[in-house]
Amino acid sequence: MILGVDVSTSITGFAVVDKNGKIVDIGACDLRRYKSFFEKCLQMREFTLNLSEKHCIDWVERGVEHIYVEQPFTFFNSGGSSAKTMALLQRFNGVVSWMLYETFAREPNYVGATQARKKVGISVPRGIKAKKVVMEHLLTTDEDFKVEYTNHGNPKPVYFDMADALVIARAGLIIEKENIS
Repeated sequence: MILGVDVSTSITGFAVVDKNGKIVDIGACDLRRYKSFFEKCLQMREFTLNLSEKHCIDWVERGVEHIYVEQPFTFFNSGGSSAKTMALLQRFNGVVSWMLYETFAREPNYVGATQARKKVGISVPRGIKAKKVVMEHLLTTDEDFKVEYTNHGNPKPVYFDMADALVIARAGLIIEKENIS
């Protein structure tokens, strides 16, 4: 199985897929109410440990073979994140990567969001938000991917991060199959 993680200081999504890409588990750690970097780290650590306890036998002993984490942006684009935000995300990604390594005894691999979407066949037209395209793709192509909606009919925010994590996991699965060939 492959564990895919979409790291963010607001909501970190995760997805586990089997050798056929089918969803085994999916969820998110909502960190929006925690203001301090270290509070976020502590919450993420608790989440990671609970995730490990929940699936310890299946994942550690005979389940998760690979962990894939979305690589954070390393370049600036107009209208994008500031240097301060990018540095914070890089730091948090490193902490979460270490937690995953320590908890699951697996070194994480990294894949860029654009590369992951391309691997799973998702094309994002210029000027359209990638998260929206990913969500629409999964809702129309994956009967196992379900979302909850707000009172205004929009998907709740955690589902966008879960969708991104699912794309990362499935891209990881494809990469692993390519490495075997």
